[in-house]
Amino acid sequence: MNDAACISALIVDDEPIARAGLRHLLADAPWIQCIGEAANGPAALAAIDSQRPDLVFLDIQLPGLLGTDVMARLQHRPVVVFTTAFAEHAVTAFELGALDYLLKPFGADRLAAALERVRAALGEPAPPALERFGEAMNPGPISRLFVRNGRAIVPVAVAGVSRFEAIGDYVAVHAAGGMQLLHLSLNKLEARLDPQRFV
Repeated sequence: MNDAACISALIVDDEPIARAGLRHLLADAPWIQCIGEAANGPAALAAIDSQRPDLVFLDIQLPGLLGTDVMARLQHRPVVVFTTAFAEHAVTAFELGALDYLLKPFGADRLAAALERVRAALGEPAPPALERFGEAMNPGPISRLFVRNGRAIVPVAVAGVSRFEAIGDYVAVHAAGGMQLLHLSLNKLEARLDPQRFV
């Protein structure tokens, strides 16, 4: 898989063991590329705004700034999944627009459910984000989708799709690798496809 097909992710946690554990779990999601880590609030803010990741796994209890404060101050708006041992910040996190809230200790199954939500958010597509280079702010055509292939979620380049077909509440994506299902209405998808390529 080339880098262009990957979602870039940043891991923010003040505990090195927690960062290493999450990085290990994310190894089972080859469509996510970890591009860095941060161990405190100010470093997280700087890394997110400079590296512009698509996805941030953000702890709440951080030295320097709380994770919720980091999210509130961001100029770049990635998808944020909070990872914390403190349930009491959940309402604030969701008010700020967090996609999910993982309570530590969480395992591979709970992370997989969060990644399914990430896939849906990035693949439907809805702001913020299909591409790091500003596509989220551009109403133009999308270049990739995320589809389920067995137990995995994989990116599919729109350029490699021969046709889309409505099947109930799903869209069948026909590409060189076969047919996969996308949980999305055809009307919603059509609005983000290149009209020069798809009729």
